Formats: sequence, C-alpha cells, structure tokens
Amino acid sequence: MKKYLLIVLILIFGITVQAEVLQGGVTYDVNSARNELLDGINYTIDSKYINGFIYDGEHSQNVNYILQGLTELKDRTLAYFSDGTYAVYKHNDPYHVYYYSGNGELNYVEEKDGLNYPYKTYKYDTSKKLVNMSMRVSKAETFIYSKDGKLLAHWLKDKAYDESGNVIMKRKYVE
Repeated sequence: MKKYLLIVLILIFGITVQAEVLQGGVTYDVNSARNELLDGINYTIDSKYINGFIYDGEHSQNVNYILQGLTELKDRTLAYFSDGTYAVYKHNDPYHVYYYSGNGELNYVEEKDGLNYPYKTYKYDTSKKLVNMSMRVSKAETFIYSKDGKLLAHWLKDKAYDESGNVIMKRKYVE
C-alpha cells in the first residue's frame, strides 16, 4: 500500500513539475495608462536637475556620435528625433533623461519613477514646470500625455501615433 501511495505521489508531483508555467504582465491602454500617471503626479522638479544641464557640454561629441549612428556609448545612451532634437541618458544618473535642441540647449528634463518596465516618467521644461508625462510599458511602447491627461502620442517601436492613428514623429529604434 505504501508503495502505491509513493508511486501516486511521484506521478502527481512529476506531472505538476512538467506543467507549463503561466507568466503574467501588466497591459495598458490609453485610459489605464492615463489613470496610472495621474496618480501621484508631481508638477515641478528640483532645480538641480535643470541648472547644471542648460547646455549639453558634450554637444559636439554627441552630434558626431549620432551622425555615425552610434547611440549606445560606454557612459551614455543617445536618441535622435526627426525634428532635430536629441536626448542624452547618462548611465550614472539612470532616473533622468535630458532633451536638447539641435544646437545643444536644454529643452526638457525627464524624471523616471523606476528603472524596470512598466514605469512612469514626467517631463519638465527649463522653468521646472511639468510639460507632459508618459507610461513606458516596454522598450517598444510608450504612452505620452499632456500635463492635463490628453494623449499626445503613442510610440510603437519607431513611430509615434496620435489619437487617430496618424504617424506624427519617427525615431531610430533598435531591437
């Protein structure tokens, strides 16, 4: 009897171990991303994230790297946008991204609430006021809203779409 019970237990646990593991994730749509962002919103940013970054001190280098197609560097990651602006993400400050005009003047600072997807970001202008906010669902997908919660863009890989599904901006996207 003990032998049969042991065999039954081994079979049950053996089947359980071979069962497929289900993995869940959080999915967002336009409304759920908006609601998440509006919860805990900060309308201003500390001036220390603005004052020392008014001009990109590595502007010439960054532009040259971008022109060469180099975006992943040892100490920073660069992003170039079709409107001539670019972003700099310094690896030693993973919670902030600095957005510059084509001539290296600071336009915006983006502050992240986390480093793993999904996470929220809030973008501020040089007067420290909130400009927009985003839900970064994955590397390929981001929802961007005005400070009032209006959808500005839904990025999917290399294209940003408006609420009607029209492409409004493009970027270089690498898988």
